Amino acid sequence: MFVERGTTLFLKVTVFLMGLPVLALCILGLPAIMKEAREAWPDSWVYPIIIAMYLSAIPFYMALYQAFKLLGYIDKNQAFSELSVKALKNIKYCAIAISILYAAAEPFVYLIADMDDAPGLIVIGLVIIFASLVIAVFAAVLQKLLKNAIDIKSENDLTI
Repeated sequence: MFVERGTTLFLKVTVFLMGLPVLALCILGLPAIMKEAREAWPDSWVYPIIIAMYLSAIPFYMALYQAFKLLGYIDKNQAFSELSVKALKNIKYCAIAISILYAAAEPFVYLIADMDDAPGLIVIGLVIIFASLVIAVFAAVLQKLLKNAIDIKSENDLTI
């Protein structure tokens, strides 16, 4: 029991620490990027990208909160419960939302990349989109596996 708590404590700290760089980016990085970008490109190109980046922080932190809750369920020996399935479903939806936000901003990134002759910007946006989709697929697979495990467990509980 002590090893499990230590493992989830480490994972909870890791989940918390994952949120710090994004918070720093939202508070310090994005305003500086926006100030510099507004001087070089039209506002109608810069604002949709910045808005998408700020809006993507919302599902990111929602997913971190769901991961934190999932680790709490593991601590309480409720890993095989509908609550865990719901948390994974919410993580999946958050990852899809992040992908959609960055996909919506990608045409504006293209305009800036084309004007600045920097195709790497497009690749960075695509990496974020596909990484979020990978997380969504992984969460969906885990959700399905967990749901099947819960069904099997409840079936076995009925036969005994």
